[in-house]
Amino acid sequence: MRLWLICLVVFPSVWVGCSPVSRTSLKKKFRETETKFQDHTGFMLYDPESGETLFEHHSSRYFTPASNTKIFTLYAAFNVLGDSIPGLRYAVLGDSLIFTGTGDPSFLYGNVYNNYRTYNFLRTARQQLYYAEANWQTTHFGPGWSWEDYDYTFSSMRSSLPMYGNTFEVIQVNDSILARPRYFSSFLLKTTDTLMLSKLVRSPFSNQTIFYPGKTDKVRKWTKPFITDSSVIINLLTDTLRRKVTLVHDPPVSSWTTLFSIPADSLYRVMMQDSDNFVAEQLLLLCSGVLSDSLKPEIAIDYTKEMLLGDLPDEPIWMDGSGLSRYNLFTPRSLVMLWEKLLRTVPRQRLFSLLATGGVSGTLRYSYKGESPYIFGKTGTLSNVHCLSGYIVTKSGRTLIFSFMNTNFTTPAHEVRTTMQEIMKLVHDYY
Repeated sequence: MRLWLICLVVFPSVWVGCSPVSRTSLKKKFRETETKFQDHTGFMLYDPESGETLFEHHSSRYFTPASNTKIFTLYAAFNVLGDSIPGLRYAVLGDSLIFTGTGDPSFLYGNVYNNYRTYNFLRTARQQLYYAEANWQTTHFGPGWSWEDYDYTFSSMRSSLPMYGNTFEVIQVNDSILARPRYFSSFLLKTTDTLMLSKLVRSPFSNQTIFYPGKTDKVRKWTKPFITDSSVIINLLTDTLRRKVTLVHDPPVSSWTTLFSIPADSLYRVMMQDSDNFVAEQLLLLCSGVLSDSLKPEIAIDYTKEMLLGDLPDEPIWMDGSGLSRYNLFTPRSLVMLWEKLLRTVPRQRLFSLLATGGVSGTLRYSYKGESPYIFGKTGTLSNVHCLSGYIVTKSGRTLIFSFMNTNFTTPAHEVRTTMQEIMKLVHDYY
């Protein structure tokens, strides 16, 4: 009783943190959530200063993480890549410049800080250009990805030398269409069928793309992922650089020189704030290229799990960089411990600037609003899945770590998000 009175009178902020009222309210909220949504919910709230778990609900159970997978990718990149991104590897042999890709996604990709260094290097090189792809050792799509997503930009193909985010644009003006880059104009077909609204559909097996004119809309723009291989890369490079690029299969190169492109944080910010799947996948390829001579995401995943994450409470089932794979499985308590590792190894100001911020930036721009930002983290959404993990700055001034995971609900996702906001507001106010 004496200790309780000391907490209440002398340390009111501490009293808030140890209040049984907040625990009781959270328990009630989680019971209501599982009953209302018939979902599986996991949650953990942790104080990194004291090392104390303040609240948990099924935190040891495995959940589909969706884009919370990108937290693992971020940790791998922080530990493997330096401050700058390897843009190309090249060797000069006489009058020949032989180059190979590193997986750098920033090359002419509009969603990222513009990378013109690689473009200028290739465009102005005095030597003849030869492209080699001997380091590509994986598939263009990840394990467990949905095949029917092939026509959406969130499922762009992985590659050793991506360009334009491995996407192209098609612009409609009245009944005319134009492709950018222009290389893809030859793949456009216009049908005589007319729909109420214009439609653009790419073939699952080629870059052939069919345009269906609309009766009502006359100005539209689409962005489509393209199928990439060494032939497409060569032709697209030749068209973009306006100079010949030749494919070479067995380059006589014993050592490569690395050309660095952009600051690493430029990629991390796009991945974490905008939840860019393409950047996430390519970051794992970049890591594997630094760790070995092959672009293969499993190399980066295995290294990170074995050398850097062996102390997590539960082994992560980690299959890709973005979270598109339904095979990924993590527990809330492992995500919390991963966030703690990041907080201890990356300066707080730098780390928080890369994350989606409630009411301010990224995928949290329109949610978790407060008088001042209090949620910093990463969302994750697939059909019947919604997660949010990261840091919460409470009203008492504490910085706590949390992971909130929901799977298998059948109600609209916005209802689940609303309930999550109510629970996190409770944490903000009473911890």
